[in-house]
Amino acid sequence: MKINQVIVRYLKMPMKHSFTTSFGTIQDKSFLLLEILTEEGIVGFGECVAFEAPWYTEETVKTCWHMLEDFLIPILSQKEIHHPNDASKWFSGIRRNNMAKAAIEGALWDIYAQKMNQPLAKVLGGNKEEIDVGISLGIQPTIEKQIEVVGKYIEEGYKRIKVKIKPDWDVEVIRKLREAFPKVPMMADANSAYTLKDLNILKQLDEFDLMMIEQPLAYDDIVDHSILQKQLKTPICLDESILSLEDARKAIELESCGVINIKIGRVGGISEAIKIHDYCESKGIPVWCGGMLEAGIGRAHNIALTALSNFEMPGDTAGSNHYFEEDIIHPEVVVTNGTIQVPQTAGIGYEPNRKAIEKYTVSSKTYLI
Repeated sequence: MKINQVIVRYLKMPMKHSFTTSFGTIQDKSFLLLEILTEEGIVGFGECVAFEAPWYTEETVKTCWHMLEDFLIPILSQKEIHHPNDASKWFSGIRRNNMAKAAIEGALWDIYAQKMNQPLAKVLGGNKEEIDVGISLGIQPTIEKQIEVVGKYIEEGYKRIKVKIKPDWDVEVIRKLREAFPKVPMMADANSAYTLKDLNILKQLDEFDLMMIEQPLAYDDIVDHSILQKQLKTPICLDESILSLEDARKAIELESCGVINIKIGRVGGISEAIKIHDYCESKGIPVWCGGMLEAGIGRAHNIALTALSNFEMPGDTAGSNHYFEEDIIHPEVVVTNGTIQVPQTAGIGYEPNRKAIEKYTVSSKTYLI
């Protein structure tokens, strides 16, 4: 692959509904969209999933653009690309900034799959024709509203419900939900809102037959989660704590979790995500694909990754219409009876909606290589 141009766009898309977690509320999804063009005329797309504020990781939309412009794109311009795996090697001298790295790597994987004339899922080693999906639901104004919203998506066929919790919005909420939906696969996501001092509260969640409790303790912790897991019957799922294969190895060795959530942007790209997937599979630890409120390009990459065998649990890759009135791909991602069909056409399997991309673009810049 010989790259001759990289286009970075800053998009801002209004969400259909605000999304509230223990961190705060999001009303608009701002993100960077990368378009990489080769000398052969092949175009690959990648999406940077960093938010405007550093509440999930230290990265933001602005810091990612800085890293792309001043470091990552210049490195790309100096290299001959044989395989997308090369990117993680080239970028290894730059610490963290995983979401910026993943955006470039995602576009390279799209190009590579098109050159191979194969669907991205197949190129990655995926063996599924469809994937099961769940839904991630933000905190609602009242418990009654939370029950109403959960019921709506159960009726739509989603295979798993994820509910956000935080101190004073936890045990009673889950109790009422479980009373309303006694058999529905359900999990709670704390986004690091608790400490070991909250052990008694977290232990109460054991009675509700949850699939898992996601990231209850600090975003960078593995040790305290090991202590907590030994006190809980419910499996802990690690999210923010896992930034690499090495983090996953340590967490599993310490018995800090029973499940791992893999997010492409958080771990620095698809190549690292596959390594984590393979290692977890060898250790008998199931994984699932988390969401970052992605638009269509990022959603397409998640679908391809989830086609791998050890993604045993429904992920957060809901349909486009759950989040947006209009997505930036054709066709939009559609969920039918809780499943998404894995595209069988070359590349990511979805065409960029150029009209929508232009509509939501705030600014852009082209880098010639």
